Amino acid sequence: VQLQAYGGGLVQAGGSLRLSCAASGSTFGSYGMGWFRQALGKEREFVAAISWSGASTYYADYVKGRFTISRDNAKNTVYLHMNSLKLEDTAVYYCAATLTRWGPALGKADEYSYWGQGTLVTVSS
Repeated sequence: VQLQAYGGGLVQAGGSLRLSCAASGSTFGSYGMGWFRQALGKEREFVAAISWSGASTYYADYVKGRFTISRDNAKNTVYLHMNSLKLEDTAVYYCAATLTRWGPALGKADEYSYWGQGTLVTVSS
């Protein structure tokens, strides 16, 4: 599967942004999907994940209550709705796909075999 992330940009602190990740192929609904991010000079970290059906979602503590992950299998797209953005949310955001369909393992980057190119989110004061 090939992934294309988009929707990043410059936003003020407290604002909102929606990222999208479009996937190629007819088996999108078979994959667990995740969002990760990497800030300048820092390691990549988990943000959110969603099971193959969308029934289960998983969040890192630092985005819980502010970010929402969702997917539309008919459109081969996964979304990350980001609200109440903070300066520390500035990073390149990557979407990823895994054959692991559900479960806590979706929070681990090593679980993912397919990665998009990343989209930059910059939160300004």
